[in-house]
Amino acid sequence: MHPNSFQHLMNLVSKPSAVMVRGAGAFLWDENGKRYLDFVQGWAVNALGHCPAELAAALARQATELLSASPAYHNKTALELGARLAAVSGLDKVFLASTGAEANEGAIKLARKWGKLHRGGAFEIVTTLGGFHGRTLATMAATGKPGWETMFPPAVPGFVKVPYGDAAAVEAVIGPNTVAVMVEPIQGEAGVVVPPDGYMRRLRDLTERHGILLIADEVQTGMGRTGTLFAHQHEDVQVDVMTLGKGLGGGIPLAALLASERAACFGHGEQGGTFVGNAFTAAAGLAVLDAVTTDGFLAEVVARGVRLEAGLHALAPSIAEVRGRGLLVAARLDTPRAEHVRDVAFDLGLLVNAVRPDTLRFMPPLNVTNDEIDEMLGLLADALRATRANG
Repeated sequence: MHPNSFQHLMNLVSKPSAVMVRGAGAFLWDENGKRYLDFVQGWAVNALGHCPAELAAALARQATELLSASPAYHNKTALELGARLAAVSGLDKVFLASTGAEANEGAIKLARKWGKLHRGGAFEIVTTLGGFHGRTLATMAATGKPGWETMFPPAVPGFVKVPYGDAAAVEAVIGPNTVAVMVEPIQGEAGVVVPPDGYMRRLRDLTERHGILLIADEVQTGMGRTGTLFAHQHEDVQVDVMTLGKGLGGGIPLAALLASERAACFGHGEQGGTFVGNAFTAAAGLAVLDAVTTDGFLAEVVARGVRLEAGLHALAPSIAEVRGRGLLVAARLDTPRAEHVRDVAFDLGLLVNAVRPDTLRFMPPLNVTNDEIDEMLGLLADALRATRANG
C-alpha cells in the first residue's frame, strides 16, 4: 500500500504500520502475508473469530433479500432478533442500534425520560470510577476515566461517580434527583476489574428499595464473553435496562438497548437513527445468537477461560496477577511494560491489548481452541522474556 494512504484517515490511535487484509478464525494476515494470532479480536467484537462461516452465510443470504427497509417500516429479520433478545434476557422491549455508545446514550435518555415521568424529574445517574460507557458527549460524561468529562466542555451534567465494587458508596449518594445506577458487571477498559461477589445483587436490592433503575452496560461483557450469556446472570439478577454491542454483531456494527416494560417509556420520535434495526445487521445478530446459545457452547467458553487463566498464572513472576471471567481476562505484569510487551508480541505474530501501563487484556474468539491458547501462551512467554532482557 502506498505510504500516502495513511494520510487520509484521522489519526485517532497509535497503530503499527502493518495493513491487515484477511482474517480467519483466531488469525489475521497483513498485506505481506505475515500471520498474527489475534487475542484482541476488535476489542471483543469478533465473538466467533474473523469471518466465521455461519456469519458469512447469514450475511450473504440477507444481502440478496433485504439490506435496509428504513426505520419507518418493519422488517422480518429485526423483528425476529428483537423477539429472540427479549426471550433470552427476560426484558420486554428492544431498540436495535449500531454501536455500544449509541445504546448507552439511549439508556441515559431513557432513564431521564423515566425520571421525568415517574420520579419528579429526577435525572442523575450514579456511575463508577474507572467505568467506560462510550465516546459521545453524554457517555464520556458518564465514563469514570480521569479528565474525560471535561475534555469537550461544557460537560453534560447529571452523573455522580463512586468507587467501583462498593455498593454502600452507591447507596450513600442516592438522593431525590437520582434516577438510575449504571454499571458494567465487569469493567473492561479499566483493565478487567471484577467486583466482589454479590455486587450486582446488592445493587439490585438497593435500586429496588429506592425505586430507581438498574442499568447494566454489557457492551463488552455480553453475548457469552464471561461464560454466561450476560454477565449479570452470574448473580441471577434481573436488571431494568441492559445495553449490548461489540460481540452482538460478530464484527458487524450492531448494538441493542433492552428495557423492561416498566422502564421502556420512549415515545414516538424520541429515539431513532437512519441505520437502526436494518435487516442486514440484524441477520448478523441472529447468527451470533444462534451460535452462542447452542448447547454446550458457553460451557466451552468457561473451560477455555480456565485454561487461559491457568496458563497465564504459570508465567509468574513476570505476570503478577490474573483476573477476569470466561474469555475476558487481564494479566497484571510485574513492571509497567505492557506496551513494550505488546509491541514485541506484535513482531512475533501475536496481537494483545495493553489496556493499562502494567496490564495486558485478552479477548480471543469465544470458540478459540486449546491449541490456539497454548500457542498464544508460548508467544507471550517469548515476549515477556525479551522485554525483561531489554529492560
